[in-house]
Amino acid sequence: MERWTTKLHAELTPGVSARHERTLSVADIGLLAMVAGDQSDGTPTASWTAGADTVRALIAATVGLRLPGPGADIVEEHLHFEGRIAVDDVIATELTVETQLPDGRQVQLAARVTNQRGALLAHGTLRVACPAERQVIERSGTLNVALHRYRTFEALFERCRQIEPVRTAVVHPCDAASLAGALEAAARGLIVPVLVGPRAKIEAAAQAAQLALGSHEIVDVEHSHAAAAAAVALARDGRVEALMKGSLHTDELMAAVVPSAAGLRTARRISHVFVMDVPAYPKPLLITDAAINITPDLETKRDIVQNAIDLAQVLGIARPKVAILAAVETVSPRMPSTLDAAALCKMADRGQIVGGDLDGPLAFDNAISAAAARIKKIDSTVAGDPDILLAPDLEAGNMIAKQLSYLAAAQSAGIVLGTRVPIVLTSRADDARTREASTAVMALVAHARRSAPKG
Repeated sequence: MERWTTKLHAELTPGVSARHERTLSVADIGLLAMVAGDQSDGTPTASWTAGADTVRALIAATVGLRLPGPGADIVEEHLHFEGRIAVDDVIATELTVETQLPDGRQVQLAARVTNQRGALLAHGTLRVACPAERQVIERSGTLNVALHRYRTFEALFERCRQIEPVRTAVVHPCDAASLAGALEAAARGLIVPVLVGPRAKIEAAAQAAQLALGSHEIVDVEHSHAAAAAAVALARDGRVEALMKGSLHTDELMAAVVPSAAGLRTARRISHVFVMDVPAYPKPLLITDAAINITPDLETKRDIVQNAIDLAQVLGIARPKVAILAAVETVSPRMPSTLDAAALCKMADRGQIVGGDLDGPLAFDNAISAAAARIKKIDSTVAGDPDILLAPDLEAGNMIAKQLSYLAAAQSAGIVLGTRVPIVLTSRADDARTREASTAVMALVAHARRSAPKG
């Protein structure tokens, strides 16, 4: 049994170092080639070589396993690459703490990568964020670190560096995870947080987790119900552009959001979208609805699809392809989801859904795999190349998203749309990367609304 434990910010004094070795296998090279878009049918051989992407992935593995360890995240890198690596090379990655940075829980690391002959492959510096709480990973056997760099979220973070931070009400951030997530998002320039909740609990959470609240505004209210109501009022009055869930229950927050008179509803139905970065899929994959609408009817599905199309366009997908999922790819009166799929496609033909290309019903295999679609003789621009998967109900959508996360090493971001302002709904089980990515998606949506023509 192997065990990796996080080193916290206070423990990362200058000179602390770690080393991680990995023998590059044929499977590693093949995975990298697939992610990079290599469409050859041949199997990788020992003559294959890899460059900067592989080295970056190995450095990221060392950060995530050794220094600081589980829960750490690379914020910025300045790396110089000197050579390439081949199958069976033994790659050693060495990280050393140079500086404990004053902003939040970040450190600067020196990185050095060499091969078994001592040849220098890469060197430079990293700025890394440490988690608020110590985390532990235990695995039997060797941990297989995939060489996928999660390009979807890297692209989102890069776009966010070009926009102003979004003033965001953080609702009841009274535990270490939710408070740290908000403060880290602020440190990265994604949001200007307004912390809404009992001041004493927020300050106690900050003290326990060794977090600096600085000059961030606190709206002092009595309890979580009052925090939800106060945050919704701030959004309704235009004093914040987004909401972020803290340590209260999702339905408690949504109960304040949903009422027509006092809440944040619009003419469109509220829905949730997961933005997934799946190593085995070559582009972003949006899954909806997996969190809000339990058994949506046809009219609700129309709004769910439109919300997802609008989000995809904000993320840079000019005309997203929507696969409407069912258990089969044929229309059957005995399966209402197939009838809804056919109706949604016709609604798109009639202009009731705009901005995307729809096809369905499609089973998951022929929705995702062009080969499976060809075998079933499905002639479609969507089948095998979707940007959005519309699930027939919440249970199916939730299971698809979680299966991709836990079985396919996918990373995800989640956001609620159809409201006056975007809402980040995170779970207590979400890691720092999910929280950060969700906040980045929210910031891009808020910015798009800010810059959209009025009226």
